Amino acid sequence: MDKKELMAALNLIEKEKGIDKETILAAIEESLLSACKKNFGTSENARVEINRETGDIKVLSSKEVTEEVTDDRTQISLEDARKIDPVYEVGDRVDFEITPKNFNRISATTAKQVFVQKFRDAEREKLYNEYILKEKDIDTVIVQRHDKKNVIVSLGKIEAMLPAKEQIKGEEYNFNDRIKVYILEVKQTSKGPQINVSRTHYELVKRLFELEVPEIYDGTVEIKSIAREAGSRTKMAVYSKNPEVDAVGACVGTGGSRVNVVVSELGGEKIDIINWSEDPKEFIKAALNPAKVIAVETGENEDEKFAKVVVADNQLSLAIGKEGQNVRLAARLTGRKIDIKSETQARATGFISFDDAENSSDNADNDDGYEEEYDEYDEYDEADETDEADDTYDTDDTDDAYEDDEADGSDIAEEE
Repeated sequence: MDKKELMAALNLIEKEKGIDKETILAAIEESLLSACKKNFGTSENARVEINRETGDIKVLSSKEVTEEVTDDRTQISLEDARKIDPVYEVGDRVDFEITPKNFNRISATTAKQVFVQKFRDAEREKLYNEYILKEKDIDTVIVQRHDKKNVIVSLGKIEAMLPAKEQIKGEEYNFNDRIKVYILEVKQTSKGPQINVSRTHYELVKRLFELEVPEIYDGTVEIKSIAREAGSRTKMAVYSKNPEVDAVGACVGTGGSRVNVVVSELGGEKIDIINWSEDPKEFIKAALNPAKVIAVETGENEDEKFAKVVVADNQLSLAIGKEGQNVRLAARLTGRKIDIKSETQARATGFISFDDAENSSDNADNDDGYEEEYDEYDEYDEADETDEADDTYDTDDTDDAYEDDEADGSDIAEEE
């Protein structure tokens, strides 16, 4: 690549690819100086200059003008400097060309190497800038292949990894399957952008509802909190800023049309949608649906984030859920530790004061309407109930707790 070809190629790349010509030229100068020092033992004060118009390459050595020369490699006397140009003064610097013979061959090879490397770096940077905008959002990907336990998917111009821990348990990923994923992380590496995606993150559920429910997208309905055990069940608390808009109904859709799309995308994962309430007692009652709660007692100090819950004797296993799932998700959804007992147990042990509790029969009949109308999403498997049942559940009481602080959605509930 001669100097004319170099400048022509740089101008073309700058125009078509948007890669700054000056950046590449500066990198070539740096690489040529390194090659010059390595091959010709050039002095430390040398530099390489490329003429931006012609492409001519020179190696220059700079010397400081001094009254008395102590190192002739880096200094020149004022008298000798003024022989070159009478305008020189002490402290000025004088450049001397020291371009080695056969340097053109080295410069051509080095320029080509730098050119190719900078082009690759620019392409990687361009890809990174494009996909970093998609971080913390969802996208549709196409399954490509399996890499041990990980799944490699295509995001279009680049591949991403679906790690084993971010895959829904029991879900199969076959070649050319189209699935929606949550883009966990986009980071730049020496080999280009590295992208990790997830099928288990609770934000995937949130983003899917934003796509399906216009009221969420425009801000009329707000998702306040989400607790998820991927592949099994999700609880989601919603709130409407417009009193005339039913938040739960908007998310469910006519005949379950909207929630069905999300359920289908998640492989049949059950989704409970409840109304969020700023009253922690009402919120906890709703979170424990479909069980009917008799009474809730929260600590006087709200920082304790603790609640005692009483349910009817025949509702205890329903409130706890299979393997404790219902109360575990309710705890994560509300951001509170939940200690739950049957009414008989509670009265026998003085668990709470029933003086302020509502009439148990009235509470048992309360229903927010969602479970009756859309009971296909709320078919709980009852846990084995014993007289000794006494369990406390909190936001961390799960084998599938997310590693990050926001994963259980409890921070949203606490802020409210």
